[in-house]
Formats: sequence, C-alpha cells, structure tokens
Amino acid sequence: MITARVYQRGKEIVLAACDKDLLGKMFREGELHIEVVRDFYEGEDVDEETLVNRLSIATIANLVGEITVKIAIKHRFINEDCVLRIAGVPHAQMVRI
Repeated sequence: MITARVYQRGKEIVLAACDKDLLGKMFREGELHIEVVRDFYEGEDVDEETLVNRLSIATIANLVGEITVKIAIKHRFINEDCVLRIAGVPHAQMVRI
C-alpha cells in the first residue's frame, strides 16, 4: 500500500509518497538518515495508476520505499541509478526544470 500527499507551493506541485508501512520510521546509515514523517507523507491511499497520475503532474517528488520507488522507475519518472538507499530503504527525489 502507498500513501501520497500533494502540496501546492506557488507554481510548484510537490508530491510526497511512500510505502505506507514506513510511516513514522527513521532510517540511518552512516551520516545519512531519513525520517518518514507522517505529517509530510501521509495522505490518501493510492494504487499504481493514481501514483503515476500524481507523478505526472508533480514538479517535485519525494519518494520512499520499495513499492513507491519501483513504480516511479517503471514509469520512467526517475532513473534507477539515482536511487539512494539508506539502511536498505530506497529514497528518490524528482525535480522538473
């Protein structure tokens, strides 16, 4: 299951999406860490089609988790080589210029 939240910040459309089971967790590896904060990521439960729709309108996306990142790669929103893993958890960001 994926949760996604869309924010409008001026001209930017920001998408925060993650695998729902990661909400509220923090991951650390060396100097890197990511906290999957509920207030930022938690939104509507979405399926693959809805996530792709949200990614297609987003100008910025912050993605965490195996399922979420795999869908973004599959639909070519991000390149697999640009995925950062922190304690084994994939994290990717997308920015459209």
